[in-house]
Amino acid sequence: MRSLLKYLKNYKKETVLAPLFKLLEASFELFVPLVMAAIIDHGIGKSDGAYVLKMGGVLIALGIIGLVCSITAQYFAAKAATGFSTELRHELFEHIQNLSYTRMDKIGTSTLITRMTSDINQVQSGVNLVLRLFLRSPFIVFGAMIMAFTVDVKAALVFVVAIPLLSLVVFGIMLITMPLYRKVQTNLDAVLGVTRENLTGVRVIRAFNKEADEKERFEQQNQMLTDAQKFVGKISGLMNPVTYIIVNGALIVLIYTGALRVDAGIITQGQVVALVNYMSQILVELVKLANLIITVTKAFACGNRIQSVFEEESGMPEGDLLWTDIEKSETPVVEFDHVNLRYEGAGEDSLTDISFRAMPGQTIGIIGGTGSGKSSLVNLIPRFYDAAAGAVRINGKDVKDYKVEELRTHIGVVPQKAVLFKGTIAQNLRWGKETATDAELEKAIEISQAKEFVDGKEDRLNYQIEQNGKNLSGGQRQRLTIARALVRNPEILILDDSASALDFATDAKLRKAIRQMDSHPVVFIVSQRASSIQYADQILVLEDGEMAGLGTHAELMESCEIYREIYESQFETKKNQNVAGAETEKGVMDHGTDK
Repeated sequence: MRSLLKYLKNYKKETVLAPLFKLLEASFELFVPLVMAAIIDHGIGKSDGAYVLKMGGVLIALGIIGLVCSITAQYFAAKAATGFSTELRHELFEHIQNLSYTRMDKIGTSTLITRMTSDINQVQSGVNLVLRLFLRSPFIVFGAMIMAFTVDVKAALVFVVAIPLLSLVVFGIMLITMPLYRKVQTNLDAVLGVTRENLTGVRVIRAFNKEADEKERFEQQNQMLTDAQKFVGKISGLMNPVTYIIVNGALIVLIYTGALRVDAGIITQGQVVALVNYMSQILVELVKLANLIITVTKAFACGNRIQSVFEEESGMPEGDLLWTDIEKSETPVVEFDHVNLRYEGAGEDSLTDISFRAMPGQTIGIIGGTGSGKSSLVNLIPRFYDAAAGAVRINGKDVKDYKVEELRTHIGVVPQKAVLFKGTIAQNLRWGKETATDAELEKAIEISQAKEFVDGKEDRLNYQIEQNGKNLSGGQRQRLTIARALVRNPEILILDDSASALDFATDAKLRKAIRQMDSHPVVFIVSQRASSIQYADQILVLEDGEMAGLGTHAELMESCEIYREIYESQFETKKNQNVAGAETEKGVMDHGTDK
């Protein structure tokens, strides 16, 4: 938590002025009981109306000055707290953006969302209250005790006993509740995780009629959070009644002692009232301090959780190599040299002993069953993950030697899930290249076969896309994500099963247009369709993370049984021209039709 305080460095003035004005307010407040004692003893006791009016004016002046100081302190505290949380949120977001896929998989999306929202808001509230009350409340407590000694030493001894007892209660409860609040925040993460899964997978849940099961799962997690909050709430709830008991007990002793000393003529009635007022001020401030400590306890727990994210390193040491021009006729653009990949926490490798080369201008097809490691393989090229063994080289250099940003600038990636952002088509395409001209955008949508439906939109490139591209079909979203990757004119283009929603004819036109690009990028096509990769220069067949075959379509039909089975299951052959084969092909075509 302490390391997060550096985000207050731009608000040093506010962090000084806020508590300073609060101390000024408290100072004026400490004089109020003395003024009241004077009004009682001199004004009311001697029936001096003019004195009462004069001292009443002093009370009003003290109130107005205190109000101005309080508002000023609140302004500076709010400015510092909101500025602190803004800088912290920006820094945390930037840090998350730099985390490797491995670290993000480890932490979890729901946890990161909680850190960015709920936890930072809690820390912001803690900073605000600390600036306002952390000095004011103890100042009032000890100031009231000192002022009580100026009134009467013997009566003020009650304060000496009451304040340590109150401190013991307040800080004891704080030490007990701090770890419990951390547990509450952990349960909040779990509730958020379930909620996120249900909201993103609502169609699947309804399709399988699992609403009741998911509702029960959510209620279980929510009940765990509720129970944890109730438990810590009960302990925190002890603070107010226990402090009230101690303070009211002290008031009884104080009034009794004061009455005896007034009867003995040692002090006056006004001084007794002043002592009672000081005890009441202590009560109010200790209640505020109790609430402050509860909030600060939560803030510390949340701050430590945020700090734990900052302590997560990227996991990928960055090189300093820049993209250089190498004789591409001799050097493979991409080379896998006995590469293994194991995800963190996995019991076995996802990829084992993968070796192949991709020369300039070549198209590499990657095919295999579900879970065979196709996406894992292409994710190693832009260094989303690092190989556990072996080496991935680009232009003859290990990908680990490149600056990550420099490496990914020259690689166009179209992931399996077509993700678009709210904004215009042009704004989405310029994610690939911020400075892209309209001509470059037009060329990209033409190659990606998106021109037809873009021309049908009233505003064309200025057509507004809703969040996640909800107002576009699956095929339209895929074509725009392909166009987004093409805008940067990459030297390596990765199409990770990114044409699954396209019909066969559009898919074929797309592949032909990419082959005819002037830059002749190395293209990796991951697909379940044999038709999408059969004309590739090399086809890599994967099974359970291992290479089952490598070669051209003709070579693999002769030498690779797995590839031959995939191909024959999707196309009619001389050996298999029965009805079942035709129905299989029709099913594949219907599944791939653009909706």
